[in-house]
Amino acid sequence: MKVLVVEDDPGIVEVVSLCFQLRWSGTTVITAANGRKGVDLVENESPDVVILDIGLPDMDGYQVLKEIRRFSDVPVLMLTVRGEDTDIAKGLELGADDYITKPFSHIELIARVQAVLRRVQGLGVPGDERPFTSGKLSVDFARNEVLLNGKPIKLTSTERKLLYHLIRNEGRILSHESLLAKVWGDTYVDARDLLRVHIQHLRQKIEDNSETPGIIVTEHGIGYKFIRPISS
Repeated sequence: MKVLVVEDDPGIVEVVSLCFQLRWSGTTVITAANGRKGVDLVENESPDVVILDIGLPDMDGYQVLKEIRRFSDVPVLMLTVRGEDTDIAKGLELGADDYITKPFSHIELIARVQAVLRRVQGLGVPGDERPFTSGKLSVDFARNEVLLNGKPIKLTSTERKLLYHLIRNEGRILSHESLLAKVWGDTYVDARDLLRVHIQHLRQKIEDNSETPGIIVTEHGIGYKFIRPISS
């Protein structure tokens, strides 16, 4: 595995590198002390995962993430300062896969990286899993294909997992905690902002109007429910 750490604090770079070496001894850790070099390394080195700090000397982590997302779907974990919820939300809105707050333990870092990599590796659904088709939406989970009005749309691995669990529980309310555990793992059951942002992204791709959704419906204070779309 190849990991890119974009961070200008040598102490944090050392800690992150040590975490990966202890958990996966064959890991190659490459580093960048500024955003521009980080973007270049993503393009030229094709890392398996990126650990990206928000506070960089030349450009902030948000801009780095924007540039990365123009050409790569590599999993990105943002490093944030504890308590800065606006940082977390903004990173997720721009396409970060997850976040971790400073200071962090090596156990927490590795757990979050493992969760992200599991999502990227796919749904792991049975080969005979039946496709879902209703109205404008058609989803073949076994082939990772999603069509909207007959045209393919691109979902991230996290969005596909969310849609899978929502569809397979059609008409039933799935609690925030249940969805978080199914998609991200048991250690994420309190991360409602993480779920909210990804639900919003999914709605923007499959709903006629993501502000008044009719397919993925919010059950306030409880969770979300999938409503089968019908032909117009």
